[in-house]
Amino acid sequence: MSKPKSDYTIQTVNNALRLLEAFYEEAELGVSELSRRLGLHKNNVFRLLATLELGGYVEQSTDTDRYRLGVRCLELGRAYAGSHSLVERARPVLGKLVEELGETAHLGVLRDFEVVHLDGIQPQRLLVTASRVGQRLPVHCSALGKVLVACAKASVLASYERDVVSEGPLQAVTASTVVDGAKLFDQFQTVAGQGYAIDLGECESGLNCAAAPVYGENSEIVGALSVSGPSFRLSEDCLHSDVMPVLIAAAHRLSAALGFKG
Repeated sequence: MSKPKSDYTIQTVNNALRLLEAFYEEAELGVSELSRRLGLHKNNVFRLLATLELGGYVEQSTDTDRYRLGVRCLELGRAYAGSHSLVERARPVLGKLVEELGETAHLGVLRDFEVVHLDGIQPQRLLVTASRVGQRLPVHCSALGKVLVACAKASVLASYERDVVSEGPLQAVTASTVVDGAKLFDQFQTVAGQGYAIDLGECESGLNCAAAPVYGENSEIVGALSVSGPSFRLSEDCLHSDVMPVLIAAAHRLSAALGFKG
């Protein structure tokens, strides 16, 4: 019987990756703050930073002496996009969505029960949804998250209930965020039945969004597409009647390009 991969992990490498991930929410961090966040001694953090700085993965600001991500991270991100068939094939689909609907379109995947935005395109207009490429969002307050969980296999939904919902109260990001577990799972059931999800100001007040699932050749969900914009342009009726037919068709095209036969 083979050992689980966790038995082969190297703690120093794991700590270096945790350090890089600390910059998801902060543009710059100092040694003391990183030490507190990671639960590591300052000397260990400094050695990790020195190693990562030498490789170009972090850099130190000459103005603040704090650290930020280096250009090597951007280069790796571009290499990932160029080698990942989902991102590569989604790019023209996102562009077509923006052209047809005039709103921001994103591609998202599920990681550790958060939505990770892999790619996105904005329209050429003054008031648009900001690009969220590289950012994470909670599942419960985003259309992408609801689709990625509700349209996945049953074990994903069960794990989400056990590991997230049962562990404590869901965060109310806005006044419209659904934080009641029972209501959220009712939404999941609706999303699974209709094949798409919407959120009406649940992630950001005044911002509405719709999302549809993308499937791979094994018939399992591999990501989701979304379209978002200000609520005065994308009302609930508009999302259902105008946006969803175009968005679902786009998701079907991408799924077919990935080998999905359904």
